[in-house]
Amino acid sequence: MSGGTPVGSGGHVRHRHSQGYLSSGDDSEDDACSKPPRSLVIDQAKTWTRVLENILWIASAAFIVYFGDWHSNLIYVVWCDDRIKRTPLYIGLASILLNVGVIWYTGVPVRSLKKASEKLELPPSSAPLVALVGVLSFSLISFALWPIWSFLTLPLLFTLFMASMVILTYLPIRPLGPQAFALHADRILPL
Repeated sequence: MSGGTPVGSGGHVRHRHSQGYLSSGDDSEDDACSKPPRSLVIDQAKTWTRVLENILWIASAAFIVYFGDWHSNLIYVVWCDDRIKRTPLYIGLASILLNVGVIWYTGVPVRSLKKASEKLELPPSSAPLVALVGVLSFSLISFALWPIWSFLTLPLLFTLFMASMVILTYLPIRPLGPQAFALHADRILPL
């Protein structure tokens, strides 16, 4: 009897409580649960493409930072070049810091929640503010750097942004607080 529908008096009902487990193959009715899901192969392919994309973003950003304007590196150009409009650059950098602060402020309480029901009690999203400040900072920094790279400023900034997003995903950022000390018997070293 499969399908989980009730039958006449004295019949049995088959219940599947967990659809995603991998059984040992001794299921007498079907062997559908013992086969690994096909999505595992697709996820591995996506992983390789993601790794290659991440390497491409980081390599492109390193190229941009190292070569700058072909005379000196990007950090020296931004720090010392007189062609840059300083006021929009500083306001754009301050708005980036504001964006990071808003994201950090709204993200820290979410990381400390343990239950899914607690996540429903969060304050409203700050995504519109983050998007607006992000567009403002991108526009101001583009305006400030336009005299040096002209139309190449837009892909340059986008590449640096994407590389920073890739690098941020690999940073071990944890919530601040006391670390729990756990003593494990398998980790105790003999004296």
